[in-house]
Amino acid sequence: MAAALAPVGVTLREATQRKLRRFSELRGKPVAAGEFWDIVAITAADEKQELAYKQQLSEKLKKKELPLGVQYHVFVDPAGVKIGNGGSTLCALRCLEKLYGNKWNSFTVLLIHSGGYSQRLPNASALGKIFTALPFGNPIYQMLELKLAMYIDFPSHMNPGILVTCADDIELYSIGECEFIRFDKPGFTALAHPSSLTVGTTHGVFVLEPFDELEYRDLEYRSCHRFLHKPSIEKMHQFHAVCRPGNISQQDFARGDTPSLKLDSEYVYTDSLFYMDHKSAKKLLAFYEKIGTLNCEIDAYGDFLQALGPGATVEYTRNTANVTKEEAELIDTRQRIFHLLKGTSLNVIVLNNSKFYHIGTTEEYLFHFTSDSSLKSELGFQSIAFSIFSAIPESSGNTSCIIQSILDSRCSVAAGSIVEYSRLGPDVSVGENCIISGCHIITAAVLPAYSFVCSLSLKMNGHLKYSTMAFGVQENLKKNVKTLSDIKLLQFFGVCFLSCLDIWNLEVTEELFSGNKTCLSLWNARIFPVCSSLSDSVTISLKMLNAIQNKSAFSLNNYKLLSIEEMLVYKDVEDMITYREQIFLEITLNTKKQSDLETS
Repeated sequence: MAAALAPVGVTLREATQRKLRRFSELRGKPVAAGEFWDIVAITAADEKQELAYKQQLSEKLKKKELPLGVQYHVFVDPAGVKIGNGGSTLCALRCLEKLYGNKWNSFTVLLIHSGGYSQRLPNASALGKIFTALPFGNPIYQMLELKLAMYIDFPSHMNPGILVTCADDIELYSIGECEFIRFDKPGFTALAHPSSLTVGTTHGVFVLEPFDELEYRDLEYRSCHRFLHKPSIEKMHQFHAVCRPGNISQQDFARGDTPSLKLDSEYVYTDSLFYMDHKSAKKLLAFYEKIGTLNCEIDAYGDFLQALGPGATVEYTRNTANVTKEEAELIDTRQRIFHLLKGTSLNVIVLNNSKFYHIGTTEEYLFHFTSDSSLKSELGFQSIAFSIFSAIPESSGNTSCIIQSILDSRCSVAAGSIVEYSRLGPDVSVGENCIISGCHIITAAVLPAYSFVCSLSLKMNGHLKYSTMAFGVQENLKKNVKTLSDIKLLQFFGVCFLSCLDIWNLEVTEELFSGNKTCLSLWNARIFPVCSSLSDSVTISLKMLNAIQNKSAFSLNNYKLLSIEEMLVYKDVEDMITYREQIFLEITLNTKKQSDLETS
């Protein structure tokens, strides 16, 4: 019990650093049988994304950034209707069966869902959420390495089966020195984290069976009576999911994404990742083979886990409040999954000293990388991570964050901003709370506060081109209207989109939007110029932003214009990786020179 008496921050940091050290020892080395995952699989939304993921995995393996002797796969969703992460899970099971036959019944498999277009964090749109850079490590860690590090202890205490997780969250936990998290029970097993009731409304919540143990423990193995998906606070109380203060002492309540959680408040246990044994996986695969094609969006959490436990009822199958698009077959498919899984147990591993962080939006990304002292401390985040730039003065805990970039010592980056994979010249001034990704800015430039600027390499008709998306970090790219007459309801950098089009001298026609003409949004608005050089591309897009800020005309009429949606179709992954590699080599050379000077 000594660990439980130490402050939460200390035990969590020590446990996290131990896992990172252990993973670091395995990077670039062949792993022994049972020491690591047999298979690591990442899901992709389409063939373009699949290729991008395969290229990046190949680079990582070539540079020995991942453990070797493991099968790394990318499984792509079938073309057509969006099938959700539940559909992607079913599809991945079919891929495993095709590749390995009956052999996979003895494998431990890590399945990472990364098949979205990251519209709420667009600097991850081109290369994928699972390849989001983190501000620590040499070479820089990305979300993939962090996931593998945080789950480093799992495979050796796991029966054959599948561990299902998402690409944009981080789970940190601490347990006793002689304890291990074991995934060895039949059915499904999920991790549970103490959270505020407000956080529970956006997550899955466990209704646990009564527990005799009175003593507080970091790790508890519990049974789940039923699982609630994104329930209202009223529902949490109604189904007895709410825990009262007392079980967890005040100093031991780890918070993660719940900074507003009062230490004496009621709390619930929320979900993160889950495991299913091989028998359950085969049952789901048989179901998928039987239906042939999935024509609706299935949620691995909402539709699989809600069917489990003795208290599960069929009502949830008719609740479509959290569905992005309701297909005709949705309710029928959900009900079939419910009857398939009903009676299957849901075991819960309660981690009382744990934190769950979500990094899927620009707001979360900026907060956790620049302002959140807890996560910085736990993971060892750096203000300047593997970059060339003079030191940033610490200011009231809120700093800027520079990741694998080369910045002239005379350029300035305000607090709360993130610069990744970029080169900034001497006369560049970055305002506060900006996200700058993949950019090359040589000329004098002022990036207004709250700017989002991200450059992509494109391959168009066999030629290398560049385009830079630029807007406000708080923009809602998903917000859409059905008709051209309603585009006045859209906003760009806090200004009516119609007014912006006027400033840019662009006409309101159907040609202004790519893709679905009844779903008009900033995501598919053709407003970003195509240029022949990366630096020109950034310069032109910044002029667009400045024109809006200054309400001064800047015509885009003479440029070939693309939407973000189209940029992702034309993206040249190889060139973007090459650009990052050039920055990497320059920083490595500079670090070596400095080291040689210090030792001479």
